[in-house]
Formats: sequence, C-alpha cells, structure tokens
Amino acid sequence: MLQTLRSVAPGDDAARAIPNPNFQYLRVTVDGRLALFVLGYIDPHPLGPVEVWYSAEKEVLRLQNGRLVGATGSPTEWQGVDIPLLPAWATLARTTEPLQWTRTRDVMPGYRFGLRDALSLRVTAAPDKSALLGITPQSLVWFEERMQPPPTATGVFSTLNPSDDNNLPVARYALALRDGKSTIVYGEQCLSARLCFSWQRWPVVQSSAGPQ
Repeated sequence: MLQTLRSVAPGDDAARAIPNPNFQYLRVTVDGRLALFVLGYIDPHPLGPVEVWYSAEKEVLRLQNGRLVGATGSPTEWQGVDIPLLPAWATLARTTEPLQWTRTRDVMPGYRFGLRDALSLRVTAAPDKSALLGITPQSLVWFEERMQPPPTATGVFSTLNPSDDNNLPVARYALALRDGKSTIVYGEQCLSARLCFSWQRWPVVQSSAGPQ
C-alpha cells in the first residue's frame, strides 16, 4: 500500500492521481504541497468508527465522523484525543444556534497532556477560497469551528501571551448530502498555530443537494 503511494506522493501528481481504485484516499494539502493518504483500516469505536489514514512517509491521520482524533508522524502530534457524543452533521446543518462542546487532547512534542479545548461550531457560508477540488463549494453545507479563549490568568505566574495550544486558527468542515446520507468530504484543521492542513476525500464525493 505504501509503495503504491510513494509512486505519486508527495507532489503535484497527487492532486488527481488514483494509484489503486481498490483503496480509498485523502488528498492532503499542507502549505501548497500535495500528498495522498490511503485508508489503512477502520478502528471500531463506541462513538463511531475511526478511519486510520497513512501517507507514503508513514504519517498517520485518524478521523472520526469527519473530525480529527489523532495525528502522528508530523512535527506536531495529537494523541489521546477525546471527543463527546455529538449530534449528527445533518442535524447540525439544520441548527441555527452554535454548538458548544469540549475536546481533550495530548500534544507532542512537549508532553502537554489533557489539554481542554472549548469549541464553538456553527453553519457558515461557503468560503471564497479553499483547497477544495472538483466540487462546487455552494453544493456543500459548510461549518466553522472556533476555539473559545480560556479564562484570563491572574497572579504573579500568569502569562502575557496565550499559548499556541489555546490559540488555534478556525477549523472548517464541508458536508455533502447525497441519497439521504451525509458525509464530511473536506476539512481544514490546524495542529498548532503554525501547522495547518486541508484534506479531501478522493476521488471526489459529489453532493446531490445544497444546504437544507
């Protein structure tokens, strides 16, 4: 599987290549560089199956219901990511109020364990610019997810500058609705304030309807 990926990734050819139609892929973009990740296996989980994706360089992304629950082999790693049971994406697409929820994660290097992220998720308009390829953005339902600032620290040992861990850029998700099913087909995520990437299910998963 990894040998197949090495023949096309990273590089521009990864933008449209499908090295083996028997596998499923993610088209990943980092700072304008492209690579394909292949679905290695699906790990059962009480809150939904976890997809485990591998790059040719043995980087690993774990996605659960379209959300990142693990990243290893990258300069910043997320491990031990814990998310609660959340409403289905199709339900969230019909909700006008933001969803407030909390994520827990461990970050390496630096051994930062049990970081708690207060997050706010809401439906938003299709962006003017993204790495999405082969799909009309307006045919998808878009979400943005923002970190809520932590309480201001006080006292002698308080810090004047917020940690990168508490200051991640906005994440985005794009939901495709097709034949009564909903799938997150595109996402934008930052592992740190300076390490961001986008991913898209590949080949293209089209949507048969716009926002409901």
